[in-house]
Amino acid sequence: MRLVVKVGTSTLTHSTGKANFKFIDGLCRTLSDLKNMGNEVILVSSGAIARGMDKLAFEKKPTDIPTKQAAAAVGQCELMYTYDRFFSDYGQTVAQILITADDVSDDARRTNFHNTLIRLLELGIIPVINENDTIATKEISLGDNDSLAAIVAVSVGADMLVVLTDIDGLYTGNPRTDADAKLIPVVNKITPEMLVAAGGAGTFGTGGMSTKLQAAKMCMENGIDMVIASGSSPDVIYKTVNGEAVGTKFVGRDSGEKL
Repeated sequence: MRLVVKVGTSTLTHSTGKANFKFIDGLCRTLSDLKNMGNEVILVSSGAIARGMDKLAFEKKPTDIPTKQAAAAVGQCELMYTYDRFFSDYGQTVAQILITADDVSDDARRTNFHNTLIRLLELGIIPVINENDTIATKEISLGDNDSLAAIVAVSVGADMLVVLTDIDGLYTGNPRTDADAKLIPVVNKITPEMLVAAGGAGTFGTGGMSTKLQAAKMCMENGIDMVIASGSSPDVIYKTVNGEAVGTKFVGRDSGEKL
């Protein structure tokens, strides 16, 4: 299987905004194990600004673009150091790719991005991809890593995109405010009602359920399954790969296909 896994800032950090090393260690162990089974693995990771905020001892997320970019520049070093350290413990080599919207909207740059990704996979390397927040402005920003993850999945022809977040999946309403909200286990078509019910952004991250639905729509239109699941334990990735019912599955592949 060619697998893309996306983790958001809220999954990588504690409520304090500091790194959740237990989760990161478990994530790297799980992805390394899946790769050892013969799968190709790509990680799309948020968290640079949060790691930079921690390193710079910022109590609140910056509101101005230059300070956000400065925090991202510091945080990218911290984030990749952490991934390199944990993945190395499990015998894996990682590579960092930072991109902006221009890198996927321009034909030549998109081709270069695709070729680099494929070659890294051929070399047995786990690519770690993030938006280049150090230079991205509103004009050249992808906006969120949910969209980026879907773009990556489509670019490499992935079998599945797994989005780990701080919620169990897609609900009929906001489960944080609606006691009657129920988990939707399988989605074959994204409806306008689903988009209306989608919530907003989280505390430290930039994406909410709305961006995840847009990512799911892109995947489904390109024949790629996508799963939204709780990131409380990285072991959930095993279940999604094995086809077990976890979170919400957005069906993009023919049900008769074997992964």
